[in-house]
Order: sequence, then structure tokens, then C-alpha cells
Amino acid sequence: MKVVCVGGGPAGLYLAILLKRQDPSHDITVRERDPEGSTYGWGVTYWRGLLDRLHTHDPESARALAGSSVRWSDGVAHVRDLTTRHRGDEGFGIGRHRLLELLAARARALGVHLEYERETGPDDLPADADLVVAADGVHSALRTRHADHFGTRITTGRNRYIWLGTSKVFDAFTFAFTETEHGWIWCYGYGYGPDRSTCVVECAPETWTGLGLDRAPEADGLALLEKLFADVLDGHPLIARSGDIRAQWLNFRTLTNRTWHRGNLVLIGDAAHTTHYSVGAGTTLALEDAAALAGALRAHPALPRALAAYERERAQALLPVQSAARYSAQWYENLTRYIDLPPERMFALLGQRHSPLLPYVPPQLYYRVDRAAGRLEILRRAKRWLGPRLARTVHARTLASGDRHAGGSGSTPSRPG
Repeated sequence: MKVVCVGGGPAGLYLAILLKRQDPSHDITVRERDPEGSTYGWGVTYWRGLLDRLHTHDPESARALAGSSVRWSDGVAHVRDLTTRHRGDEGFGIGRHRLLELLAARARALGVHLEYERETGPDDLPADADLVVAADGVHSALRTRHADHFGTRITTGRNRYIWLGTSKVFDAFTFAFTETEHGWIWCYGYGYGPDRSTCVVECAPETWTGLGLDRAPEADGLALLEKLFADVLDGHPLIARSGDIRAQWLNFRTLTNRTWHRGNLVLIGDAAHTTHYSVGAGTTLALEDAAALAGALRAHPALPRALAAYERERAQALLPVQSAARYSAQWYENLTRYIDLPPERMFALLGQRHSPLLPYVPPQLYYRVDRAAGRLEILRRAKRWLGPRLARTVHARTLASGDRHAGGSGSTPSRPG
């Protein structure tokens, strides 16, 4: 096959690697509009389960990824002057720049053609390509040209967020919640290298404007955030610039598509879907998309059947992640419902924020039921049975309401990677 991947992010590069491993005779080109090494961003997260799956697909790149990642297994929450720490699953952080560097090197070693500073729009596609992969991210020009066909839908979140770096190296996945006279503001921090961490700051829109963050110059805004989170930053600065690109306050936009392929064009990664950054799944989903597409192309020689099988597999796999992301975003948008709980209970419900039951049950009651469910099998079964059914019902009603009130797809989302 002759394959052109438009976009040199994790999805496009990893797909190129897997296709070359399956058949070295494939002619595969990855086109990226930016210069090599110029990616924006700080660290990205993933979990042990992804690393195990990557080892089955390409052990060499999986070993390189693990060797360049930092690890943690604790979660720490700071609320006012109280702190609680819990043991959790093993997590990993890696710099986005380093991740792309590793994948690009592996792709080159396998014979993939990498073309940087190569802008590729809908009118620039090679006519002789058997497959064109839209891996060009949330702002995908290839998807936008055919937005009606793909059924692109965008939902904008309420809260404001900004994706920053810091020289403070967190030894655990860290949450810090700070109360101001204008409301609560919080950050998520995690290490991704020996001298750097990611720090995502979020707040309600009224807090954002009340603190003056909507109009503050960059230096003043950073100074204010450093003051608000001084206890967790330990005197380290926040960093707003990555290369020539400056961090901006944004509203997260969740992107979905009704279908993921059109003729020989297929969507992958953020071009196909986004999930709220609070579940830390973006990079994982991109790599899993690539693995699923490579597997479908191996299993189905006919391209239409392969693309249909890929879409079915990934759309089904995304359902629980998208549900978790929706409820996680809503948990933060309704933070005042939980913030005055005792710290250990608030942190426990922070860990349960993906639950479709939590918004409909008083928090103290949910906490007691959840603790009891850990001891009684009948309660565990009831929770597993009711939760997904409630999620499907609420989601169906939300979609129906959105279809009645939709006025267009809006602009494409930007988010942490």
C-alpha cells in the first residue's frame, strides 16, 4: 500500500511504525507542517496498561518510551491547609517533545519517509495514495473540508484552563485547590522529566474574570498563579512559553464524529475525537487508534471493510472513556458540591468523579455507599448495573437536546496532549 499520514503527532507516527512492521514493502510517508522538534507542550500521561499493550505491538518503541518516562503511584490532594495522600495505579509521564522524538527515530529506522515543514491541505493529497490518514489534530483541515459527512460535533465546557510547565518536579500526581474571594481555582501537576512538570490550572469563568486573569499581562498572570499555588510550587516558577508559542486560557471543547472515514480518508487521534484532559487519556487513545487501524488493515485486505472494522472497534472502545471524561469535567464544574467534605472523603470522590451515579446522589451518601460496596458483593453488583444504564439514559437525552438546539459545529478544540 501507499499510505500518507498527514500529521506527525503520536497517532500518525505510531501508525506508520506498525504498518512498516507488518509489511516493509508498504510505501509510507508522514507529512508534518511544523519543523522537526518544534512541537508545543509539556508532559503527557499514560498508564501501565497502555505500556503493556505497546510491548505487544512494537517492543522496541515501548522500551524506549518506558526508558524516557518518569513514574508515580501516589496521588496527593491539597485543600486549603490540609493534605491527603493515597496509593493508586502506576502512572507515567513523558515530555511531548521526547515522545515524538522517539517515535520519529523508530519510524525512520523502519524506512518511513518523514517530511517536515510540509503543509498538506485537502487539495494537496497525492492522487495515487491508497490510504490517506487524517492525523492532523483537533484543527484537522482534512476533516473540516468534509465536516458534514463526518458529522463533526463540538461541545464547549464551562470552565477556563491553561496548560503550563514548571521546574517543580512533583513526586506524585498532585491536585491543589485554593480558595479565593472570587471562588476556587485548582491545578493538576505531574512530573515528566528530571527537571520539569506539567501544571494545568483550571477555574470557573467567574473566578477567572474576578481574579483579572482574563486581562492580565502574561507575567502578571503567572505571578498571581505562582502566589496562589506557592505551597505546592515550593518557590519554583510557572512557565507559559514552549518554543515560540505562548500558553493561552481556553475552554475545553469535546469533539466527536458520527463516522470516521470517507472513501480512502480516515480520521485518527484528535482529528477523530477528544476527551477532557482531566482523565489523561489523549495520548493513550491516539496510540490505541493507531494500533486498531493497523490491525484492521492487516485483517481485512479490502480497504472499505478495514476502515469500517476500525471505526466499529474504536467507537465502541471509546464509549466508557468518553463517559468518564464527561463526568470528570462535570465534577470540576460542580466543585463546590464536594469541596467542603472532609479531605479524605473529598479525595475519595475525586477518584470517583467518573461515576455516572455521583451527580445524582448526595456526596456523603455516595461515599458511605461506595465504602459499603467495597465490602458487600450485592452492592457492587447494583452499582455496576445502575451506573452504565443511568449514563446511557442521560447521554441520550443530552444528545437529543443538543440536536434540537445545535447551531453549527463551532471552532475546533485545543487541549493538553
